[in-house]
Order: sequence, then C-alpha cells, then structure tokens
Amino acid sequence: MKKIFILITAALSVIGISSCSDMLETNSNAQNFDPELNAKTDSVFYAFGIAQAMQSLADQYFFQGEMRGELVATTQYTDNNLRQLKDFSADLTNEYDSAYVYYRVINNCNYYLAHRDTTLLTGSTNVTRKEYAAVLAYRAWAYLQLVRNYGKVPFFTEPLTAISHIDESNFPEYGIEEITSALAPQLEKYSGTDVPNYGTSIACGSTNFGQSKTMNTYCVFVPVDVILGDLYLESGKYENAANSYVTYLTTAKKVVPNTVAQFQLRNEEDQRPSDMKGTISGSNYTSIFANNSTTDIVTYIPMSVSRVRGTVTQVPYAFGYDYYALTSSACWNKEIQLLPSKEYTSLTDSLDYYYYKDVMGGLPNKDITSVPYGDMRSLSIMRTSRATSSEEEDIKWINKFQSGNIILYRISTIYLHLAEALNRMEMPDLAFSFLKEGISTHVADTTNTWLSEEGKTYLKNTFLNEQNEETFKGKSYPIHQHGCGVTTDGNYPGSSPYQYGTEVATKLKKLSYNTALYPGLASRISSEQTTKADTIMAIEELLCDEEAMEFAFEGSRWYDLMRFAKHKNRAGLSGNEWIADKVKGNAPTKALTDEKNWYLPFKK
Repeated sequence: MKKIFILITAALSVIGISSCSDMLETNSNAQNFDPELNAKTDSVFYAFGIAQAMQSLADQYFFQGEMRGELVATTQYTDNNLRQLKDFSADLTNEYDSAYVYYRVINNCNYYLAHRDTTLLTGSTNVTRKEYAAVLAYRAWAYLQLVRNYGKVPFFTEPLTAISHIDESNFPEYGIEEITSALAPQLEKYSGTDVPNYGTSIACGSTNFGQSKTMNTYCVFVPVDVILGDLYLESGKYENAANSYVTYLTTAKKVVPNTVAQFQLRNEEDQRPSDMKGTISGSNYTSIFANNSTTDIVTYIPMSVSRVRGTVTQVPYAFGYDYYALTSSACWNKEIQLLPSKEYTSLTDSLDYYYYKDVMGGLPNKDITSVPYGDMRSLSIMRTSRATSSEEEDIKWINKFQSGNIILYRISTIYLHLAEALNRMEMPDLAFSFLKEGISTHVADTTNTWLSEEGKTYLKNTFLNEQNEETFKGKSYPIHQHGCGVTTDGNYPGSSPYQYGTEVATKLKKLSYNTALYPGLASRISSEQTTKADTIMAIEELLCDEEAMEFAFEGSRWYDLMRFAKHKNRAGLSGNEWIADKVKGNAPTKALTDEKNWYLPFKK
C-alpha cells in the first residue's frame, strides 16, 4: 500500500513529497529529517504515513472484533489463531494479539502533534487544521481499540523514540473513562472539522486477476465527531455522545442511503405471497461492499491489491474469498475457515419481511402485510454453491470482501450508535424511529401518536430544524428496511405491521423467558406493569439485533457486545451475565461473567 499513497501524491502533484515509505517507523530517520514539520505540505505527507500504519493493524482489529462475537462459526480449516480468539484461549503467542500495532499508530500521531506547526496559512485558510484534526482522531481511535481489547493500557501523549520505552517508563494505566477525559477536550476544539480530501477515485492498481481498485482519500480518515461520539458512548456519557454524532451527521450532511436487500425465498418450501406487488425500491444492499463503492462508507482501511504492491489482508481468505487469486475463477475457495453461526442464522431467520399488497384502485393507499421469511440481508451477502449430492452440504461464502477494504465506520453505524445513546437518554421511541422510519417530517408530525413530544422536539431541534430540514426530511432512510421490507408507515392509510408498541411487547415477552437475566419481567408483563426501564431494555435488545444483522462479518461484533454489556451494567442490570450468555456458543475457556476475562493478554 506504500505505492498506493505514492500514487496519490503523484496524481495530485504535491510538491515536496517524494515518498511515504518510511513514515511508518516510529524511530525512522525519515521522522527526524524535519522535526518541526513546518512546511505546508508536511501534513499531507505525514497524515498518509499514519494511514499506512493503520494497514498494519487492520487484520488484527477485524479478527479481534469478529471472532469473539457470536456471529461466526469455525470449520475444520480454521486457523488456530482464530480458534483461540473464538474460545477466549488466546495467549501471548497468538498472531492477532499485539498492542504494538496500535501504539505504532499512536506514537506516529504523538510525533506529528508535538512537532506540527499549526499556524501555517494560505491566505486566511489554516492549511493544517483538517490534517491535525485527522491525526487527533487516529490517535483516539487507536486508544479506543486498545482499551476494548486490553481493558486498561499505558497512556502517553509524548512521542517515544521506541515503543519498547513503554516498559521502561512509569506511564499511567487508563481505562475508557480516563482516556475519554484525557482526549475529548482537545478533540472538542476541532468538532465540526471535515476530514482531509486529496482526491476521489485515485487509481491503486489491479488485482492479480485484473480487478481495478480505486480509493477515495477522504474515506481513510476517522471524522473527529465520530470518534468523539464513540468515546463518550463507551464511557457512558450518552448526551455528549448524541451531540457529537448529530454534529457530524448534520455538518457532513450524511443520510442513511436507500439500500435494500431484495426479497428472496429462503428455501424450497417457501412460496412468494400471491398478493405481493413488486418489491421495495432502493439500490441493492450489496452495493455497499462492491469494489470501489463508497455507498454508506465513512471510513475504511484500504488494503493493497497484491503482495508486490504493499500490505495485504487475510480477512477475505478466511471467509473463502481469495482477493489475491491469479484468476477470477479461483477466487472462491472451498476450504472456508469462517461461516455464519447458528446464532446468526437463527436471528435472521426469525424475523418478518414486510411487503406491499395490491395497490387499491391505482391510488397511493397501500396495504402492508408480512411473511415470516426473515431478514434479506443475510441472503444478499451470501454466495451459495448448491450441493451436488444428498451427502454434501451447500457451500456458503460471505461476499462482503470483494473490495479488499476493512470497514471501520458506515453512515448506518453512526445512526445506530446515536440510537443507542438516545435510548439511554430515556428516548426509546426516538431510537426506534431510526429503525422504522428514518428521518422524515411525518414522524415528528402531530398526527403521529407513537413518538413522544420529547422525541419530536429533539428531531425538530436537530435534523429537522430550519438549517437541516431540506437535507434530511425523507432522505435518511430506516435501517431495518435494509433487510426487512416496508417498515415505514408513510402519509397514507395501511400502516406497516412493524410498530413500536408491538416490537417492544414481542421483545419483552421473549426476554421474560430468561428468568436468570430478567427476574420479575414475566410478572410485570402479566400484570401489565412494565416500566420505562423495561422498554429501554427492549429497544436496546432490538438495536443489538439490528447491529448484528447490519454489521455482521465486518469486524465490530465483540466490541458492540461489550458496549451493550456496559450500558446494562450502568443501568443496574447484569451486563456481565448477559454477554456471557450471548457468546456461550463459543465454548469460552474462561468465565466471561468476570470482566477481566473479556480482554486479551497485553503483548507489545
């Protein structure tokens, strides 16, 4: 990938930047050739050097986050390092356990932040502001991953000449609350700052089998307000988190795109409803993951198209797709290491799909009904080779990896994280609206009875105020609709069966069967005395399910589960027992009811 970034600088004719090749090394000579970083072009040079360092941690980030969740299953071909992550037996010898790769990014950031001249102007424009903010965000993101994976970690903001100095220095060990307190104030100063953009569709070469790759440079950076939101969300500062997410979405004008997974029959016994009239409109959900696509993408780590050209990724290969095959016909490998788990399949199969019935008299009044055929995202992201005999099983590949990128953030990620924060701010109905309706004026209208006045006021003061209304009204789509059809009611009779009260009641009833985790819930339901806390709990479970379906096999599941567990712990619920129950199918070798067992052994 070094050559990818060299191509960027060449394509943009950035004077004075000859190569980013040595900027990865924290103690390299290249870092010290201009210790003041006082030329106008230095920011570009160094920012892309840090982006290169991100590539070295991409696979580790992905596997640490995905393997410990409940959505993947191992096979006879699974690499032993992945098996150890899956069952929580990983020790210091595990290939995907190294704090060093995160500290490598942090130390590069520390060097830049300590030496960069931030007063440089072109006319009245500060030429370093965007890059400086991007480096602050990179550092914060790397620290967030460290505490997610190791609990408490050595914290420092000064540049070290060698990472080994961590052992030799008396740095304080910080958890998420301390890291948020330490980093948020400086990040807040750059709130609203856009990420750098050095060009779109920059050519990055072709794979061995001839698939060309391009990169949009703004997608390699983490927006300041997004990482701020995540720091606040993980440390339980829910109002601050919501404010940061809203700032990003309204400043950058980001809407959830209308991407839908089209209706499919799950098996031969299913039949298409005779009264189904067409399918829901929208672009194909899988377009998000297509080569060179930036649909719904906020941040990714772009990996090289070949080993000759730079840093490569093993993630596609683990799911049976060889991004580095010599021919396109050889891409799909039958020795698949990771498959969808039974927990994932059970979740996606259990849902209803909502569809339009006959259009009455040609008028826009449409009846909406449902069939129990599940979430269509799960079918759309799979490539299946049917068994040729009764003794064989179908071969299933996950096809989210054809771009050779590791996705960190999607627009949908930010809306769902915002929903988490709003739910814990005691606005569960507003959180649900992002699943059901998206952002539209009729949700906040007086005729809408299921959304509270508090929720309507929040929308009118943020996404639907005078400044933002034209950007968001009816243009930021519901996320549950991505896989489950017509969830919106619209301004016409014939509402979708997917309703706030119904979904809360259904989820609470299901939760009540687990008396160990939810004691007393069954009796509250039977006596019709459920509380707002119960509703918040139900919506949180719906959000957890939605993130499973939307972001499955993208590397974030274990991080999501830990965050939800901590939400519950803060609310006085048994979050530790909840997360242990969630991943019991992994057959953990450690008791996950003890939080210390959530983390990996710290290895530099």
